[in-house]
Amino acid sequence: MLQDSTQQPAGWSEPTATALLVLADGTVIEGSGIGAEGKRAGEVCFNTAMTGYEEIITDPSYAGQIITFTFPHIGNVGVNDEDIEALNAASGAGAVGVVVHADITGPANWRASRHLNDWLKARGVVGIAGVDTRALAAMTRERGMQNAILVHAPDGRFDVEALKREAAALPSMAGLDLTGEVSAAQRMEWTEGVWTLGSGYGRPEQHKYHIVAMDFGVKRNILRLFADRGCKVTVVPGRASLEEILALKPDGVFISNGPGDPAATCEWAAPVIAGLVERRVPTFGICLGHQMLAIALGGRTVKMTQGHHGANHPVQDLETKKVEIVSMNHGFAVDPASLPPNVKETHRSLFDGSNCGIAVTDRPAFSVQHHPEASPGPQDSHYLFDRFLAMIDGERARRQG
Repeated sequence: MLQDSTQQPAGWSEPTATALLVLADGTVIEGSGIGAEGKRAGEVCFNTAMTGYEEIITDPSYAGQIITFTFPHIGNVGVNDEDIEALNAASGAGAVGVVVHADITGPANWRASRHLNDWLKARGVVGIAGVDTRALAAMTRERGMQNAILVHAPDGRFDVEALKREAAALPSMAGLDLTGEVSAAQRMEWTEGVWTLGSGYGRPEQHKYHIVAMDFGVKRNILRLFADRGCKVTVVPGRASLEEILALKPDGVFISNGPGDPAATCEWAAPVIAGLVERRVPTFGICLGHQMLAIALGGRTVKMTQGHHGANHPVQDLETKKVEIVSMNHGFAVDPASLPPNVKETHRSLFDGSNCGIAVTDRPAFSVQHHPEASPGPQDSHYLFDRFLAMIDGERARRQG
């Protein structure tokens, strides 16, 4: 239930709800608590995907955010140990809170190994159910992604006025570097391929390429798609130096997705990315990696009002003119007008015309805003992984010629 802030009593609320979502503008939303007990602070966004809630919640790019699911039935297929997207499955990387409409039902799927509510508790994710999520999404579209405090207290006692003050004082996502919370602490080799029915995840053994993945909050399925295409994949921390990366003699470097403001992360990461491009190391970026590549090349990013979060976004490849339905999760966007002459726009959102891809015209480097690994989401953009490997082949041929 949405309540106008002017109608709230001062001090302690009556115990009619077991969870509150208190927005920075003073709006108070009541509901039933799910998941972990306690309090979480974050930026409220909404996701329009109808499937894949486990992958969404464990996407490290959602660090510091509270997800409102616009699809009303979340949790009805349960969760399992195979669909987690955070590199460290045992970590709490991902969203800090969730907002859902209907109460969570028992799982009804042969792959389910756990009830969503129990899983949320174990991961420390606070949730609220019984919310008019469409109204909250409409509010976000009108007022932008607000900070909020989400609190779950089974006794139903909340200091509403204190929560309002706390929500209003939270820092904006703009200017925050959150990648340190989700990046790998040390180098590792990734060997797992894609999942197939009856076989689970494969273990490809033939390696034609060596890809170094800079981990700013990388998703597992990105690494799986590389492995399945004959790539030896070495994951390095986001703060790995240019010298450390080059010492691994990569055929190509991948700049991963991740949370926070790309401009803040680029205060220390941009020189490394620019150095890779300058040395003609084939480079491919996704989401945060796309934004940081643009900044490293001289462009800039802007904070979006509502962002793009869902698995049903139409994007046009400006080179082929084909339209793809893609998965997205970002609150910042590249300003195409800021790009230097040697960087061209390659993809564009058909929802709002925002930039969704760039390519360097005189170096082997490109990136996209959307998530071609499709976890969750459609697989229309898998070809981008093949395009990157073709770029590596082209650079090899140039050097040999």
